[in-house]
Amino acid sequence: MIHELKRQGLGVSAIARQTCLDRKTVRRYLARGIEAPRYSPREENERIAERFRSYLLGRLEAYPGLSARRLHREITPMGYEG
Repeated sequence: MIHELKRQGLGVSAIARQTCLDRKTVRRYLARGIEAPRYSPREENERIAERFRSYLLGRLEAYPGLSARRLHREITPMGYEG
């Protein structure tokens, strides 16, 4: 992408603005002939508290005033490690 933008006639500053990279990084990539890495989105992991969701929702329906601290104390012996 950086090299393609350079071939199109863009300067280092313009490339840096378009790619959200520092100018020094753009210069380094151009000098070395390497491309900036393209990262794919991370796969979504199961949230730690997801296993306890139904329990927590049930407790909050029965007792809406429960604090997060209290709920944490209740699910820790059940195996919650967060």
